[in-house]
Amino acid sequence: MDAETAKRQITDQHIYEKIWNAIAERQVGPGTRLKEEQLAEIFSVSRARVRQVLQNLARDGLITLVPNRGAFVSTPSIEEARDVFFARRTIEERLVERLCSTIGADGIERLRNHVDQERKAHSSGDVATAIRLSGAFHMLIAELAQSQILAGLLRDLVSRTSLIMAMYQQKDVLNCGPDEHAAIVESITNRDAKKALAVMHHHLAHIENQLDLESERVMARDLEDILGL
Repeated sequence: MDAETAKRQITDQHIYEKIWNAIAERQVGPGTRLKEEQLAEIFSVSRARVRQVLQNLARDGLITLVPNRGAFVSTPSIEEARDVFFARRTIEERLVERLCSTIGADGIERLRNHVDQERKAHSSGDVATAIRLSGAFHMLIAELAQSQILAGLLRDLVSRTSLIMAMYQQKDVLNCGPDEHAAIVESITNRDAKKALAVMHHHLAHIENQLDLESERVMARDLEDILGL
């Protein structure tokens, strides 16, 4: 399928996912304006379709619609950031606790393979892939725990976390490496629920403690470069 055919067949859900991924992977920074006409041109769709996608993203809290100004990637406050991490701890500790009693050999293998991919990305200095895999690790845990409700909530929180990290992470602090994820996998593999809860709590606290209210907002790249097909 060539690029022109792909553009003709693009769905609203695909547009939503492209923008969601760009935000989740910190390619589009907080405060970035999302222009309807530019997005319509990038995806070769009508502005009406773009407007609907933006409304869906606003409903999910990823963007803010400002009357007479347009759509902007949301800029969470520090209080909102604390709430996000509180919610993540509550949800993810429940997920790992459940996995300790339900996970099978295939699930353990998928988690280990994922951590191996994270290690490769970190070793090669591929920051974009490392960020993507880091969020995907937490979503994989939700998938394996087989809770659609918690997975849906977590997906939203993971994307909000990306906005928070883009705004507030200290510039001289690196993202958590795969070692903490490996420790989570080990505790799940050993079916040690108490240890799994403690390790996940420590991991999320580590991320939260990297926040710095004095950090400047990141500058966004051109949307055509990020979202173009």
